[in-house]
Amino acid sequence: MGVLASLRVCNGSFRAASRLLMFGYIRGKGISVSANEHCGKDSVLPVLIVGAGPVGLVLSILLTKLGVRCAVLEKNKSFSAHPQAHFINNRSMEVFRKLDGLADEIERLQPPVDLWRRFIYCTSLTGSVLGMVDHMQPQDFEKVVSPVSVAHFSQYKLTRLLVEHLKSLDFQISTRENLKSTMKGGAIWGREILMGHECVSIDTSSDDGVSVTISFLEEGEFKERNIRCRVLIGADGAGSTVRRLMGIDLIGEKDLQNLVSVHFSSQDLGSYLLNERPGMLYFVFNPEAIGVLVAHDLEQGEFILQIPFYPPQQDIKDFSPQICSEIIFKLVGQELSDIHVIDVKPWIMHAEVGEKYVCCDNRILLVGDAAHRFPPAGGFGMNTGIQDAHNLAWKLASVLEGPSPPSFLQTYEAERRPVALFNTALSLKNFRAAMSVPSALGLDPKIANSVHRVVNVLPHGIQKTILDGIFYIGRMQLSEFLLNESNPLGSSRLEKLKQIFNEGRSLQLQFPAEDLGFRYSDGAIVPDRRGPAPLESPTGRRRDYIPSADPGSRLPHMNVRILSNSSKEDIISTLDLVHGNKIEFLLMVAPTEDSYHLAHAAFEVAKEFEVSARICVVWPQTTASSTSMSSKETLAPWENFIDIQEVERSPQDSLSSSWWSICQMSDRGAILVRPDEHVAWRVKSSIAGDPMKEMRRVFSAVLGVK
Repeated sequence: MGVLASLRVCNGSFRAASRLLMFGYIRGKGISVSANEHCGKDSVLPVLIVGAGPVGLVLSILLTKLGVRCAVLEKNKSFSAHPQAHFINNRSMEVFRKLDGLADEIERLQPPVDLWRRFIYCTSLTGSVLGMVDHMQPQDFEKVVSPVSVAHFSQYKLTRLLVEHLKSLDFQISTRENLKSTMKGGAIWGREILMGHECVSIDTSSDDGVSVTISFLEEGEFKERNIRCRVLIGADGAGSTVRRLMGIDLIGEKDLQNLVSVHFSSQDLGSYLLNERPGMLYFVFNPEAIGVLVAHDLEQGEFILQIPFYPPQQDIKDFSPQICSEIIFKLVGQELSDIHVIDVKPWIMHAEVGEKYVCCDNRILLVGDAAHRFPPAGGFGMNTGIQDAHNLAWKLASVLEGPSPPSFLQTYEAERRPVALFNTALSLKNFRAAMSVPSALGLDPKIANSVHRVVNVLPHGIQKTILDGIFYIGRMQLSEFLLNESNPLGSSRLEKLKQIFNEGRSLQLQFPAEDLGFRYSDGAIVPDRRGPAPLESPTGRRRDYIPSADPGSRLPHMNVRILSNSSKEDIISTLDLVHGNKIEFLLMVAPTEDSYHLAHAAFEVAKEFEVSARICVVWPQTTASSTSMSSKETLAPWENFIDIQEVERSPQDSLSSSWWSICQMSDRGAILVRPDEHVAWRVKSSIAGDPMKEMRRVFSAVLGVK
């Protein structure tokens, strides 16, 4: 009773303490609650996030909006200015819509879509065009399946926006100079980003959470401090320290390709490409050089050049700013007077997923690149990570602030790891599709890698010379003498290349079916009794998204009208019906007697489980009078509900105008939606048994409460 007595003193929270005991929070090695945690600031931080990249920052925003205190640890002294990832898919943009207009900011600041919708294949940036692929289709602009479009926005710019957003939430950027004022007695109170502080060891032996030792430089000496937290999140990228310290292995294909990433600027090149051949990616093949140019912003003249790299015969020192400038000139087809090489970094492409995401009695979790490393083909890396954070945030809040036990965090791994495995396979297919273009031109990357392996066994002194000579001979396949319509071999290769582009077998940018249509088959859901439908294997080709309300699916988007006494007509997306600032479940029903009985049961059961429930009553478009479309009396005394009406779609829309038809259900059914906008449970027609019993079964399963 000592813990209960202490908790009772803190704001009279005896009831909260009883609930903690009921659901097993106060236990040995699990996520325990100390008595003074409910008395304001205490020495144990609820969540410490290692890594201040986009994934860690997004998670910190989501947790803060849900009322969970957190802090972020970043080993670098400043945020990276390297552009890195740049494609933001539909689902990530939907997440950003809920972050106080972040999606609107990105859309406003990104380059115009006509400047980045194409991939261009050429002999040089000023030379012959071998092919051009437009990755935007008319429906991509119509916002039929999503309320927001994809975006092209450099990672470092996104990071800046996220940091500004955190500052608006009263986060402080702490450095070693001002850390003393924020760390008192070794404690971190939350709402801080600690720059220049590295996680060097992790101790999970204590019953009250995790002790993290951080290292930082102060007055020329490395010093250490400990931070205690209840949950530690590894969001520290592909080379994750947290993953390494926990001994979590990555499974998959390693060392697919070595590359050098050259960040440079040139207003002259940007202006030329903007006016002559605007695009996002430029694949350049000529006898002097081969590379892929990523146009991060043609208007600003900002680029990343990816160059094949073959260590140990080649060394990163071989890629000085001067050498990189010369390679760029060869790819451009002429010299540039204003080129400025900003940064040069080597990197290795992998296709791997962590063997597990959750460890140490549910106290340490991995998100983003710390949990999975993909080829960049298709832009799944950062996007999958952002969606990891979106999945995890409400679950952490439900464990730390709500009714769920620590074991509930296992549903994060159960749901997100299969998505990562699927996206790994899809990224690999897309990467191999990218390799089909040089293969068609007589440059088979498999042969290049085989040659490299053979050269490695030769005497060290001659390896580089032989490798350079073989690659020079290989690049001769791209000479104008050979690669032209008059040469039979060249003509055959160009025709093969044309076929690849026409059939969609080259590198793809958009995957709507996978971007919006991924589905959780196990975890915090109640599957249909027939079980989940099998997922289609990745094809590497673009496929259209088909809306679904199957359990585990993202709630379909449809524009609806809010019904109220106001004369103002508010049109919103169905996704906007789900709140992002509290643990609240949305039950969508039609205005039928059985559905209203179910709604009352949902309210009662949610109250029992101490979570919020909101009822959405979907009125058909054909209802004659708005005055008759009100659920106030029927749902009384409950007040957390909203009446909406379907909005008539244009005749050109491929989707049905009926909400229940889009969901492939009848209007006698119901859909329960989780805080992350995924369907937790649905019934296609009315419930045959007791609604209270069914709602208790559903909330128990979805919240992990036995």
